[in-house]
Amino acid sequence: MDALMSSLDTLVTNPDLAPLLSLFKGIRNGAVYGAKVRFPHALVMIFLFRSGTIREKAKLVFKATRQHARNLATFALIYKSAMIVLRNINPAEVGKEGRYDSFFAGLLGGYAVFGRHKTSITQQIVIYIFARVVLALAKLSVRPNMHPLSSLIGPDARTKMESHAWPVFASVSWALVMYIFRWHPETLMSSLRSSMVYIYADSDHWDSFRNLLIHNK
Repeated sequence: MDALMSSLDTLVTNPDLAPLLSLFKGIRNGAVYGAKVRFPHALVMIFLFRSGTIREKAKLVFKATRQHARNLATFALIYKSAMIVLRNINPAEVGKEGRYDSFFAGLLGGYAVFGRHKTSITQQIVIYIFARVVLALAKLSVRPNMHPLSSLIGPDARTKMESHAWPVFASVSWALVMYIFRWHPETLMSSLRSSMVYIYADSDHWDSFRNLLIHNK
């Protein structure tokens, strides 16, 4: 057994196999992370808010977990494969990563995995990513030498903008979602809409103490 493990260690540390093995580990890590993130979330949400038998709910939990894991594993495979290809066709220097390789690899993976298959799971992942991108872009927008107007932002103004960025983002996000929920609820994702109905709309209706505090309806 020790000899076998030693041989495997030698094999997996071979630098010539590193690109191929990085694909394998990317798939593995994407699947594991997707399962770890989705399983507890799906377990709680489905068992609390979905109707059906325990068997039916368990199937839904498994389906959601499998889809999330598959999505992240597939994206990792496409992204890392594209990065390898782009490095090896770099006209400036073969084998060197280009400045925008990650952008184009992400574009390809994003379209293939999330753009072509619109489901509740893919929507949730993309919206999660989008929110983080907006916050990151807000931080980048006030960094020195990031764009032509960077020179107009002094150190004091930069500090104030950074300290107020999150309160503004949080306040405007909630203002917009509540306005949309009030006047155009059909445009929101069904999961978000149902949770908002439960909290903000159903709380306006009751006809007894029982459905005021014990049961919703």
